[in-house]
Amino acid sequence: MVERSKHVVLVLPPAMERVGPVWEIPGLAPGVSEPGPGVVVVCADHEAAVEWAAAAPAELRAHAVTGLTRTTALLKEGRVGLVAGSAADLTALVARSALKLAAIETLVIAWPETFADTLDTLLAEAPDARRVVLSWNPATLGDFLERHARRAEFRGSLTLGQVSGARYAVVSAARRDAAAREVLNQTPDAVLCKALPTPEELADLATTGQPVVLLTASQLPYLQAIASLTPISLPGAADRAQDRAAALRARIGDRIAAGELDGELAQLSPLFEEHDPALVAGALLAMQRDAGSGMRDASPPPQTADVAAWAKIFVTVGRKDRASAKDLVGALIKEVGLEKGQIGKIEVRETFSLVEVAPEVAEQVARRLTNVSIRGRRVSARMDRHA
Repeated sequence: MVERSKHVVLVLPPAMERVGPVWEIPGLAPGVSEPGPGVVVVCADHEAAVEWAAAAPAELRAHAVTGLTRTTALLKEGRVGLVAGSAADLTALVARSALKLAAIETLVIAWPETFADTLDTLLAEAPDARRVVLSWNPATLGDFLERHARRAEFRGSLTLGQVSGARYAVVSAARRDAAAREVLNQTPDAVLCKALPTPEELADLATTGQPVVLLTASQLPYLQAIASLTPISLPGAADRAQDRAAALRARIGDRIAAGELDGELAQLSPLFEEHDPALVAGALLAMQRDAGSGMRDASPPPQTADVAAWAKIFVTVGRKDRASAKDLVGALIKEVGLEKGQIGKIEVRETFSLVEVAPEVAEQVARRLTNVSIRGRRVSARMDRHA
């Protein structure tokens, strides 16, 4: 009688909204008394690691590897139950002796179709761990599964093959909502698909029009396997900056048209005698920007479809700690895993700082920035109560 394998292969589209079956696997969660991680998720990159940590049940005490120093400290303190990271980052933690894979109970290997050839060294460190492999095309992983998940139990199936045409744009998970609004601005009747579809779902959507799929770079090979693709272009950072500048000019024009500026003109008239009025206007805008009270704060702009309001995070570090906006940006990018486009205005005050971030990542920032060291001070962060 052949012993049933403890390994599992879940055949799923490579998207976080599909990973529910992972948490249903018996024994996945480590015991509450365990001092170190019981589960390691090996995924494509930093962005995927952050998504895994955000999706994991709270009792797993999940952490994404976005900075080796912080992760090393958390692992040594025994505060992590599940750690998610790229193969390169996890290998670096093993080399530092911060992560001991020999003691790991379960390795979740998330859609390794594009990076399976980089995993042999890492997985050799955990020969006895159960493998839970997520795959959208297990036929391409034959040798890999034979080496690392032999006689695995297969659950689910996907019938690959191009079922329709589709348009697509590669965007980060954090920008997906904003990108969806940009698509609808360009093509109001678009058949928008923010979640990565199964072949059956894509075929169903195609009956109402050509689908538009928003996805990350690591998901593109899957979509190419089920659809004939045409890329679409979305506004870049420069385009969005031009849009904001145009909106500002429009608000100024509206204020001029509304009149009742006599008092302001009386205050500025001496300057008009000494300087070009255009330079005076430019100086006023620059002063407002430097003071952190720009015109967009003076009068709330009309709601637009492609610009979301910032969320404010209160951080317990300020000028008295010799902290600067540059220090906070560095922590947000290196330790939290944000992109520059997700960071707005930063106000560094005497004893604290206020940081604007994209609203969809605000709770994640407050959670992951807490206990990060900035200028030698371990900070805490929370949503600003006065925002």
